[in-house]
Parts: sequence; C-alpha cells; structure tokens
Amino acid sequence: MSAGWPPREGACSTGGGKASRDVVAAGSVPEVDAASISLTVLGVVIVLFVWNRLPVEVVAIGSALVLVATGVLTLPQAFSGFGDSVVVFIAALFVVSEGVDATGLTGWAGQKLLDVAGDDRRRITMLVLLLCAVLAALITVNGAVASLLPMAVVLALRVGLAPGRLAMPLAFAGSSGSLLALTGTPINVIVSQAAIAEGQKPFGFFEFAWIGVPLVIGTVALCTWLGPKLLPVRESLTAAPDLSGHARTLVEHYAIAPDRYQLRVRERSPWVGRSSAALDVAAYDGLALMAVQHGRTLDVRDPTSPLEVDDVVVVTGPAESVSRMVVAEHLSLVAAALEHASPELVDAEFGVAEVVVPPRSRLIGQPVFPGMVRSDDRVVLAVQRLGHDLGPEPITLQVGDTMLMQGSWAALDRKTGSPDVLVVDSPDLVRRQVAPVGRPAVVAAVILAFMIVAMASGVVPPVVAALLAAGAMVLTNVVSIEQAYRSMSWTTLILIGGMIPLTVAMQESGAADRIAAHLISVVGGGSPYLLLVGLFVLTAAMGQFVSNTATALIMVPIAVSAADELGLSTRPFLMFMTVAAASSFLTPIATPANMMVMGPGGYRFGDYWRLGIVVMAWFLVVGLVVVPRVWGW
Repeated sequence: MSAGWPPREGACSTGGGKASRDVVAAGSVPEVDAASISLTVLGVVIVLFVWNRLPVEVVAIGSALVLVATGVLTLPQAFSGFGDSVVVFIAALFVVSEGVDATGLTGWAGQKLLDVAGDDRRRITMLVLLLCAVLAALITVNGAVASLLPMAVVLALRVGLAPGRLAMPLAFAGSSGSLLALTGTPINVIVSQAAIAEGQKPFGFFEFAWIGVPLVIGTVALCTWLGPKLLPVRESLTAAPDLSGHARTLVEHYAIAPDRYQLRVRERSPWVGRSSAALDVAAYDGLALMAVQHGRTLDVRDPTSPLEVDDVVVVTGPAESVSRMVVAEHLSLVAAALEHASPELVDAEFGVAEVVVPPRSRLIGQPVFPGMVRSDDRVVLAVQRLGHDLGPEPITLQVGDTMLMQGSWAALDRKTGSPDVLVVDSPDLVRRQVAPVGRPAVVAAVILAFMIVAMASGVVPPVVAALLAAGAMVLTNVVSIEQAYRSMSWTTLILIGGMIPLTVAMQESGAADRIAAHLISVVGGGSPYLLLVGLFVLTAAMGQFVSNTATALIMVPIAVSAADELGLSTRPFLMFMTVAAASSFLTPIATPANMMVMGPGGYRFGDYWRLGIVVMAWFLVVGLVVVPRVWGW
C-alpha cells in the first residue's frame, strides 16, 4: 500500500500541514478558514448520518463536493479517495470472501462444528462464536456474520435454543475477531495507512492479535455465560430455512425415479435417418422411449422427423438394458440424469433448483418432460402441476407449473436469475448449506492461505496480495465475474472513497488539532490514559449511530493530533481508536453485522444495549491494559 494516505502536503487549498497547526496553536485563526469549514462539514455529516434519511453514499460524496465548493480541496483531491489503495484493498477482500463462502467452506466448517459440539447448547454457542471470530479475521466481520448466520440459526433451532440467544453474540464475536488480523475490517487498513502517513511503520498482519486475542476470549465468555440472562427470547422474524435434508425432501416430494438416461446419437448409429416413432426399443428388456431432442439446440423433436447425428434420445429402464442398447445402436451416454436422485442429489459439482413458471414467462407453451436436457446440460428431473406429478410424457408448460432441475451450480445460478422462472430456494443458499466441499473449496482455501502468508511475510504489499488472491479466485473459476461484482459492498466502498477527502481536510486544515486540543483541555494533558478514555468515549458514542468505518475516518486525524499534542507516538492512539471503533454494540444501526442479526434474532432496537454495554466495557478495559504495554507511548 502506498505511503501517502492521507496526503500530508498541500492537501488543502487554504492552508495545511504544520503551518496551519502553528496558527491554530497561536490562537490567530481567521474568522472563516479551512478548519472552521471542515468542522462545519463534519458536524453536518454526523447529523445526516444520525438522521438516516439520506443514503450514506450521497452524504459522503456530498461532503467532498462541499469541500471543493468552499475551496478547502481541489477537485482532484476531492475524488482521490476512490483511487486510494485502501478502497482497492477492501474491494479485493470482498471477492476473496465470496470465494471462501460460496464454495461451501463456511457451511462445511459449521457441520464439523456440530459434529464436535453435539447438542450441548453452551458448547455450541462457544464454538460458533469462536468460528465467527476466526472467520472475521480472514474475510471481514460482515462476511463472517453473513455466511455463518443461517447456519447459526439452524443450529440453535436444532438444539432447542432461541435464535436470539445466538444471533447477537455472533455479531459481537465477529467484531472482536476483526481485531485478530489486518483483513478483519476496513478500519484496520485505514489505521495502518495512517501510521505510514505519520512516518511510522504500518501495523503487521497479525500485530492486531495482541489486542484481538483477549478481546475474543472475553467477548465469547461474556456472550456464552451472560448472554442467556441479558438477551430476549422471541420468535425469529426471518429465520433462514434449514436445508440439511433438502435433497431427501425433494426426492420424496417429486417421487423421482433414478432410471432415466440421455443417449446421444453417433455418426454410425443405425438410428440416423429414422423417426422417433419408428424406433424400436422393445428388444431391450424394460426400456421405454420417452422423447427425442434435436442436436445441440435440444429442442423437442417431432415424432415424425428423422433423427440426426447428435440428437439426444431419452429412455427409461434398467441400467443393464441401457448399456446393451448403447453398444448395439452406436450411442453414447450423455448423462445419467438421475444418478444423484437419492439423499446425495446434491454434490460438490452439481445441484438442484426448484422453479415455478410465472405469468408472462417465455417458457409458457414450451414442451418439457422428465429427463429432458436443456441448455448448459441442465436436466429436468420432474414436472408438477397443482402439486401433482405429470408423468414421463412430454407436456406443454403452463403458468404455475413447477420444475425440478439439475445441473452444475454455475448453470443453475445463471438460469434461476432469469425473469422466466421464480426460484423456490436459491441454488446459492442450497449450495452453501448442503453441498460438500469439492475442488473449488480446496482451491479457495489454498488461495486464502497464500494471501495470508504473503501479507504476514511482507513479501508484497497487502493490497497487491489481496488483488492477486481476488484475481486467482476469478481465473480458477472459483468466483465468476458476476459473483465478484455482486460480492462488492458498494456502500462501504463509496463511503470510504467519499469520506477520505473529509479526513484529509480535517487533518491538514488544523480542524483535527482543534478537537484534540479541546479534548485534552477537558480530560487534562497530564495522563495519556485519560486521553485514551476520552477518545474511546467520543469514538464509541459516535459509532453507535454512524458507520464505524466513517467514525474511524473521522477520528483518525483527531487521534493523530492528540498524540502530537502530547508528543507521544501515534501508533498506540491509532490502535486504541481501532478498538473503540470496533465496540459498536449498543444499537442495531451501528454496524451492518448488528443489522443482519436483528430479524433472525427477533430483536428490537432497545435490546442491544444490555449485553452491548458489558462487552463495550470489556473492550475499554482491555484497550487500556494492553495497548500501552504492547505499543508503548
């Protein structure tokens, strides 16, 4: 990552750097100057964030435009945040996180956890929270909570535990785990860059663990033992479905018979030139001809049309008879369409999707039958109308018909996004919960390991390691380009890119110095511990209503200025501010993770502070004890 974030020289057109700070210290600030404008913009931004009526992206970009209009920043400076390595780094981490989650690694880890924990509620709670903390360190807190929340709710229901007893602790454990490694949260990247900008060494990849480990241990312990006493027991509003028995349920519901096969007509086959009506399969015991599809287009062929090379013949019957006919008639087996029609209907490569034909769908009026091969080698396993199976013969689709389809996960993901069908259970959700890990999961794990090693060893800058890992996820087909785009939290990226200019203006205009000087005058300049407490209170209070990422961007220059005022190292102040920014536990709007668990946990706005205030106090105590001892003054 570049060593110039935020810019230290010439960032503000109306004064900056040391000269501006000297003016502030002397008390000769003009009536209207860059510092006053920056403070005014900051105040308006905080009010708008708390008001929560405008999109945070609009507020962030609007603040940059106001700084340009008032002459505090130039136009290039106002939009330099979007090209900053922090934004690039975080975007790359979103892609890596998607690769780890979409391949089923988190679902696999959850199942292994269940195997270890059994039905002991306290043990399950502890292991789920520890798993979330570790994942948060690797794929960010939002990614960890999003991927583990469905599994956590399902585990809670299986052992008779109210989801609300596990959902909020999951978010809190993720926040503590985000301080285990550089990749845990955008805030870690921001403070590391700020340290570089101050001429000090950046925080190492695992350096955060000095503070993160005790935070995780205490948070997990508090949530496990105090959580049941402080958290409400309510019905989950948006509990994720338990899809662990999904394949078996589909087999029973659709009464799928595992004896249908697709056979491709080869060049030397005697069937070439015959019509499907003239084909005689009676010589092969138990076989019945269902339909014929035309070549690569896979349209259903008219029974009177002659067969051509590459046409697909769909038959049903015993496997032994199919094998004899394949040899005798010079055919080739395309796919044993229903070979997975069992509790193993879903595997690492192939899955199923249940879709409904909606009004105005282009599928209305098209012929379809069980065993039919569609594009991308998707196979129609069964068709129902009004809950009744329509049998093996070709039928014409109508509005409301239901089809069960099998194919590769990638093909199902693409096709179920079409407006021509309504999907019952998202293939992506089914895959994450049910599918065993396969080659993509192994590849994703290897890429993640290489990224961590590269970051921890310092062989390449962290942003380069993250970009290489994200590129590898795409090039190895672990993540498609479409998935990569969908994985981006554009709100986070735009928020950071739009707020960086305000951070620069605060620091270079001397506005941060004013706040720091006022804070020092309130808490006294004799004890750095009191200053840390003041920073914690200010950061934590703001972080309950404003995005903790935005809070960090606002507080970084203030923490730096406070350290400068006392002539102390900025590194302990930056690390302590990171701890304070992560302690956003009192409201559901404090972090995306807090908001994610609100519905599944059945929480109300006022439910968070009871457990949240206890965990926040732990963050303050650990920060005051550990930070000065590890990072000094």
